[in-house]
Amino acid sequence: MTTDKYQSPLSERYASKEMQYIFSPDMKFKTWRRLWIALAETEKELGLHITEEQIEELKANKDNINFEVAKEREKLVRHDVMSHVYAYGVQCPKAKGIIHLGATSCYVGDNTDVIVMAEGLKLVKKKLVNVLSELAVFAEKYKALPTLGFTHFQPAQPTTVGKRATLWMQEFLLDLEDLDYVINSLKLLGSKGTTGTQASFLELFDGDQEKIDKIDPMIAEKMGFQECYPVSGQTYSRKVDTRVLNVLAGIAASAHKFSNDIRLLQHLKEIEEPFEKNQIGSSAMAYKRNPMRSERIASLARYVMVDALNPAITSATQWFERTLDDSANKRLSIPEGFLAIDGILDLCLNVVDGLVVYDKVITKRLMSELPFMATENIMMDAVKAGGDRQELHERIRELSMEAGKNVKEKGVDNNLLELIAADSAFNMSLEDLQKTMDPSKYVGRSKEQVESFLNKVVKPVLEQNKELLGMKAEINV
Repeated sequence: MTTDKYQSPLSERYASKEMQYIFSPDMKFKTWRRLWIALAETEKELGLHITEEQIEELKANKDNINFEVAKEREKLVRHDVMSHVYAYGVQCPKAKGIIHLGATSCYVGDNTDVIVMAEGLKLVKKKLVNVLSELAVFAEKYKALPTLGFTHFQPAQPTTVGKRATLWMQEFLLDLEDLDYVINSLKLLGSKGTTGTQASFLELFDGDQEKIDKIDPMIAEKMGFQECYPVSGQTYSRKVDTRVLNVLAGIAASAHKFSNDIRLLQHLKEIEEPFEKNQIGSSAMAYKRNPMRSERIASLARYVMVDALNPAITSATQWFERTLDDSANKRLSIPEGFLAIDGILDLCLNVVDGLVVYDKVITKRLMSELPFMATENIMMDAVKAGGDRQELHERIRELSMEAGKNVKEKGVDNNLLELIAADSAFNMSLEDLQKTMDPSKYVGRSKEQVESFLNKVVKPVLEQNKELLGMKAEINV
């Protein structure tokens, strides 16, 4: 590894080898050659004088990219596509005269961008489905474990650990719906010429409209797509990039929320992300177990969410049939958005797979706050025994304030039950009150909701995508 120039942390630290390959020069230029073969085959099938020998020569060299020849040629002509046309022609002397026939640079550039994004989205989907699968296991395991709920990060009515996990899952499921929609809606640019009018093909095929209408569908089929965009300028609409990056940003937002919750729960010592045997939490404080993975999720997620602005602005500022101020931006924003979300999902998978739940801490914190949550039930029982609801409500309010003050100002345990037992308005013994302190009575339908959600929503999705299941996270540093 070279150490004397900048290396992107996305490739060095965060993204998987699989995602890095999708956005590699190998993938890019091999796809260019596949597109040139598809174009030549289509033109031959539609009647142009292109021989089978020329096609076979192109196929024989499709994966043998002579990068150095292309690099030297680009220094001379300052044009990447024509440099690779030249390099391909060096390897294919019989076919060099028909390479790129009738096409513009965007034929290989834009079609490859769509193909690469489609492959990237498929890998993102695979990882997202596996995150959902691991979360489903977690939710099922802890569906009945009561835990303190929080609103405004203040103690609130109890829920269960598993129910909380379904909230993370529901957001990822919304992302999966969006992801499926965008994957299924992607189309190729096709081969439409310099301003999208197919004028060059009108000349090549002597004005035969029927043959020209077949070009795009035939190319799409050869490249594994259903169809091409029906109209375009020189490029496909940059709105497509916006839709793709918005999906990635949505996943990033869901992952960020998940990681925030884990970080807060780790602060409370209720749940902890994986911490390896030899892992160091702090260079100065050896005892620390910082939530490094969750913090990295949040950090990368912010990058992806902001990165989605790039294609939006690019789409908004395209002039007429095309401008080139998209090129440098696309080279950065699209690959880096994918590499970052890839790292995020690997981290999510790693965190969920290794979450540690400290049920005793969870129960202790819940029980310290439960008397406050139980006051409504206590009040109802006292009313049923003949008490006045309005008077009891006021007494509960006053006693709760007193107990809260004791906890905060005196540092003592919550003594609300003792205060209620000593109040004649309630006519309830401390023993009676303590019997009401069963946490399972206060979690509502949490367990049933988890079961229903997993059975009716999650399991059908996992079954539908079962061929994607079983992967493990690739974590670099």
